[in-house]
Amino acid sequence: MPRFAANLSMLYPELDFLDRFEAAARDGFRAVEFLFPYAYDKSELVARLSANGLQQVLFNAPPGDWEAGERGLASLPGREAEFRSGVQRAIDYAVALDCPRIHVMAGLVPSGVERETLRPTYVANLHWAAVEAAKAGRDLLIEPINTRDIPGFFLNRQAEAHAIVEEVGALNLQVQMDLYHCQIVEGDVAMKIRQYLPTGRVGHLQIAGVPDRNEPDIGELDYGYLFEVIDEVSAQCGWKGWIGCEYRPRRGAVANGSSDGLGWLRSLPKKS
Repeated sequence: MPRFAANLSMLYPELDFLDRFEAAARDGFRAVEFLFPYAYDKSELVARLSANGLQQVLFNAPPGDWEAGERGLASLPGREAEFRSGVQRAIDYAVALDCPRIHVMAGLVPSGVERETLRPTYVANLHWAAVEAAKAGRDLLIEPINTRDIPGFFLNRQAEAHAIVEEVGALNLQVQMDLYHCQIVEGDVAMKIRQYLPTGRVGHLQIAGVPDRNEPDIGELDYGYLFEVIDEVSAQCGWKGWIGCEYRPRRGAVANGSSDGLGWLRSLPKKS
């Protein structure tokens, strides 16, 4: 079976953020991801990872003003200086946390602006950011996100993301393939896995049940089957990435709600 990372921004909402590391380790996770680390001192996060035997495998670069609704800066003309400053800050955290991957959110298409006019800025920003990340030995990820969860998001489809990665041409620029978003936008998820995992351009996978973004044991996607597909394709192409559990527990913030909802994970076959 694949390797799973707990998304601490969504799982264990009944706990303070810093206490979620211990909860994830107690539930058997060996890796974590989350949205943003910047509200916490790097040394505190490193201590939580070390104390619980956890590996940090992914987090996001600063997205602009998140509380005001911004969802990334990479595609926005006129925000290049802020974008670059945020990427440098993300790299600083990634080095401290020994995190190999940084997700750079594309941003929202401004009202009245043609989407394609943003592409040159997006490509140029990604090229610069990939070069800077490479200097620190980090991978940079871009993610297609559905426009139901984030209306107006610039990047929505797998083919678009892979075309941009090819255009930028940086070996450390990869796609973050979220199967939840993929199903909502375009479906045919198993074939997308078979198509894109062997390319070497998929750096990370994420999962959630569709349509409600809860545990991956109910809804439109048969994750048991998809995990078998991932195992099969990985064995053929050598993919060794992580799968982030980026979902909202059905039981919400009740005590042990996230842990009690991990029956899907406990029921998976163990690796020999």
